[in-house]
Formats: sequence, structure tokens, C-alpha cells
Amino acid sequence: MVTIVTQDATKRAPRVDEKMFEGTVLGQNLVAEGDAPSQRVTAISFIDGARNRWHRHSTEQVLIVTEGSGIIADGSGERSISAGDVVLIQPNERHWHGAAPGGSMTHLAILLPGTMTVDDDQS
Repeated sequence: MVTIVTQDATKRAPRVDEKMFEGTVLGQNLVAEGDAPSQRVTAISFIDGARNRWHRHSTEQVLIVTEGSGIIADGSGERSISAGDVVLIQPNERHWHGAAPGGSMTHLAILLPGTMTVDDDQS
């Protein structure tokens, strides 16, 4: 079976989770848990400098920036990312990502099923 899902900014819903996000974040599940046993794909939009907090995933994460520009941060520092960039994050790598200050960014987040942990220490 083949399924086609179209990204649609009007279908992105607010992600209200103060433990996970800072600022306005919108999301659209493109491939959800009930759609495939081993894939998760979500379009996430970070508005006006919004970002997520330091966190880790138990599996690899791939981010594909589709609009705007932003930042990916890990233990080595912060790096700029922009539309067309693909970011591979290794399992259990402490990181955060989001829009550059004053700008917005959308990326596709691709994950295998697993766990995510938001760090208590956000420094």
C-alpha cells in the first residue's frame, strides 16, 4: 500500500508543552504511530525564535530543514542550519534545535520509535 501525505501549514497545530518548547511551535504528524510500525515523521515549525529544550532521543533523529533558518546545538556548540540542510543526530546525543532569533524555521523530524528525555538541567 502507498500513502501520500501532504505537508500543509494550515494543518499544523500548536505544540503546547512548556517542559519541551520555548515559544510558539506548531506541528503536523505526517507519519504517526498508527501509520507505520517503524517510522515517525513530523513537520515542526518554530516561529519567531522558538526552540525546543535540551533533550535526547533513544534512536537516531534526522532533521530536514524545509523552510527558513535555525540553529542546531549540541555539546560542541551551536551551528546555523537553513532550508535544504539535513542533520543527523546520534542516539542519546544531548541537543536542541529551533529558529534563529527573530526568524522562523520548519523541519521534518524523522525518528524510529523510541523514547525522548527532556533534560532537567537546561544550561
